Amino acid sequence: MTSPEIASLSWGQMKVKGSNTTYKDCKVWPGGSRTWDWRETGTEPADVKEVVEKGVQTLVIGRGMSEALKVPSSTVEYLKKHGIDVRVLQTEQAVKEYNALVAQGVRVGGVFHSTC
Repeated sequence: MTSPEIASLSWGQMKVKGSNTTYKDCKVWPGGSRTWDWRETGTEPADVKEVVEKGVQTLVIGRGMSEALKVPSSTVEYLKKHGIDVRVLQTEQAVKEYNALVAQGVRVGGVFHSTC
């Protein structure tokens, strides 16, 4: 199963290939995607656990268009402890990085915040 490409990104809207849903924020993994409400736990390890459990090699975290979303060191440590390469970027850059990894055939997942 391959990771779905992010088809489009604009302020407050993201589209993932293979899904009819327009997301504000989303999680993606090999074979799927869903809405992500970062307010549930912020970007704590609990927020990325679902994607990790899908067997990703790399996780890309989009911090928002203005990088307002903070990523605690505990999340990065959790990912590294599980042998996952993590990339924390501004969301437009994160989507470019994620799509480049998809094109290379990497089992990549992502959590993306599309506003602030």
